[in-house]
Amino acid sequence: MQPQEREYVYIQSFKHDGSLHRTWAQGYVIESNDKRIVAVTNKTLVSEADGRKWITREPAICFFYPDKWYNVICMIRKTGIHYYCNLASPSLYDGEAIKNIDYDLDVKVNPVGKTTLLDEDEYEEHKQQMNYGEDLEKAIHRGLDRLMVDIRLRNSPFDHFEISKLYDRYLTFIEEDKKRREITV
Repeated sequence: MQPQEREYVYIQSFKHDGSLHRTWAQGYVIESNDKRIVAVTNKTLVSEADGRKWITREPAICFFYPDKWYNVICMIRKTGIHYYCNLASPSLYDGEAIKNIDYDLDVKVNPVGKTTLLDEDEYEEHKQQMNYGEDLEKAIHRGLDRLMVDIRLRNSPFDHFEISKLYDRYLTFIEEDKKRREITV
């Protein structure tokens, strides 16, 4: 099952123990196929497990994969494209939401490609608390290795030109949707 292009979807991230980690109220789908779901969040309500709520500040193009142990959020800022990569289970869409399990480790990539690994302490803590197990730990670290290769080689989605094209596609879709709504009113 895949969401349809030009539809808004709910995005949910869980922890290994099944608890809700974070939700995005809506992502606008600009690509949906068996390889990936690409959705844009823009001034979107985000709810954290601890009850905090906030609104995203800038448009972000989010990549969710059914076969990769990470997802990527490409934030479009005045200073360039910043990437935030979550080590997570492969994502699935179940008709209700795009869902995955967050495994704590994150990688930030700045516009010139400098990477920073984050939350290693949180990963170690949760690995013990939630009993990740050896097979899961191997899958997470294989995902991290694959992510770092994709970043280094500037494979999709770490290609600024691809992100620019997808953002242009989003803007075109939004403008066309707006015109369609005006015609039907």
